[in-house]
Amino acid sequence: MSITKADLTAALTAWGNGKVAISKAFEDGGIDAARQVASTHLDAIYGYNMGPVLFKPTMARGEQTFRPTKDGALAYFCGHSEEYPLDSGFAIQGWRSMESVTAAEFIEGDVAMWMGWVMLTDKDGKVTKVDKSFGYKKDADGTLRIVLHHSSLPFEG
Repeated sequence: MSITKADLTAALTAWGNGKVAISKAFEDGGIDAARQVASTHLDAIYGYNMGPVLFKPTMARGEQTFRPTKDGALAYFCGHSEEYPLDSGFAIQGWRSMESVTAAEFIEGDVAMWMGWVMLTDKDGKVTKVDKSFGYKKDADGTLRIVLHHSSLPFEG
C-alpha cells in the first residue's frame, strides 16, 4: 500500500476541490449546507478517524492556533462557531479554483509529506497564496489521509 506521486497529486486536488465545494455550498445554501459539505470533506480526506490531526490553519492564533480535532477544523473552515469565535470561515470565502506548486515531497511506504504553495482563486479573481505542508498516511482501508496540515502566509520581510 505504498503512496505514489499520483496519490499525492490526487490528494492535493481533493483538498482544493473541497474548499471550492464548501464555498459554493455556503453561497447556495448558507452555513448549514457549508457545514454539511465541510464535514463530509473532513471525513473523506483528513485522518481524524485515526487520531488527532496536526492541523495548524493559516489564520488561527492564540490558544486556538492548533486544531487536532474535527470540530476545530470544521470551525476553521466554516466559521460561525461559538467555541471558536475568531474563525471567519476560511473555506466560505468564495473559492473557485486551487493550484499548487510543489517545493518538495517525501514518500516512504504508507507515509508521505508534501510542501509547497497553494493558490486559491476567489469568485472575483483574487488569488490568495499560502505556504503549505501536508503529511499523509494511508489508513487501514488504504485511503490516503491528511494527518499533518500546516499553513501560513508567505513571509514578507
